[in-house]
Amino acid sequence: MGEQHKAEPASNIENRLRSLRTERKLSQSDLAGMAGVTRQAIYAIEANQYLPTTAVALRLATALNCRVEDLFSLIAPGEVIEGQLVGAESIAPGTRVKVAKVGDRYTVRPVAGLGEVLNFTVAADGLARTVKDGKRSASVKVDLLRDRRSVDDELVVGGCDPAIFLAGEYFRRRDRRGSVIGWTMGSAAALEALKREEVHVAGLHIVDEKSGESNIPYVRRHMKGQSLTIVTFASWEQGLMVRSGNPKGIRSVADLARKDVVLINREPGAGARLLLDQRLQRDGVPSGRIGGYQRMARSHLEVGRMIVEGVADVGMGVRSAATLFGLEFIPLQEERYDLVIPSTYLKTHPGLRLFLDTLVSRSFRREMEAMGGYDTRETGKTLELRGA
Repeated sequence: MGEQHKAEPASNIENRLRSLRTERKLSQSDLAGMAGVTRQAIYAIEANQYLPTTAVALRLATALNCRVEDLFSLIAPGEVIEGQLVGAESIAPGTRVKVAKVGDRYTVRPVAGLGEVLNFTVAADGLARTVKDGKRSASVKVDLLRDRRSVDDELVVGGCDPAIFLAGEYFRRRDRRGSVIGWTMGSAAALEALKREEVHVAGLHIVDEKSGESNIPYVRRHMKGQSLTIVTFASWEQGLMVRSGNPKGIRSVADLARKDVVLINREPGAGARLLLDQRLQRDGVPSGRIGGYQRMARSHLEVGRMIVEGVADVGMGVRSAATLFGLEFIPLQEERYDLVIPSTYLKTHPGLRLFLDTLVSRSFRREMEAMGGYDTRETGKTLELRGA
């Protein structure tokens, strides 16, 4: 009796159907009609929910004028790639890292940079092998723990909205191989990371003091000459977070100058820090009079946690963070949180458009609003900036 082989799992197959279809500017319906299959079948194959039969694979190859092996092939395990180290000055061999393909190069970041909780919940893409120092940066060889295609498909977002991880989970439900990694950083830092091609998307919430317009004036000043797509993620309220019951009786930023009040601040360039500095200047309050002004947290959630732990009395943040930690919230301004994307990435990144489609799904918007402080009525609204 001949040896029996188990069916090859989809995770072992490199599936290039979506990238080849989009290269030929075909919709799923177009390809389905050309290959004589249903649009649902094309969707399932591209999402790695269904491995096509030999006959279907041959039909698809004929429709796309390519070979079957151009569409589907076995993944070679244990691949080694080389990328540029970002987010750290150096790392030791064996360090768990995330790898991303941004533009035409790979970037490598330590998983620990995600924070103490996500460090234990987000799987690494590989382990650092050797580090080669350069004049301006270091390149790292990485032993991959997953296939290169999955690494290439990973979407990297820089910003400070923790709901990006929720968006990533909804995206993964629609595409099993899709994944979103959010690196926590302030708005200005996220935009700089986008300029350096370290992320695909930058999250931004900076309100122009003169016009009152969110984000667009700042992007125009700092991303001149680039064609960008600006997509609204959500609107939120930003203000002061204080302990439950507001024991210090804090009502405005002017109260931060009191000797019995200790602030936890955000880093320069963060939207929260910019708003605080604007309000202090407007009220004529010197930052040197504020206790804790030089102490910084790296996210809205870290600010909230430090207030709960009694390290500080007050900090700037968004209502959703205050709700999570049971803090009282003193609103100062409504803001729009936008995603800034180089328009070329919408053509070259295989999962970016599906991710944006995920944001406007009713189920995702309902759950995000249930977290408190989010308004999703304009989620998905798009603005094109040509040669910003």
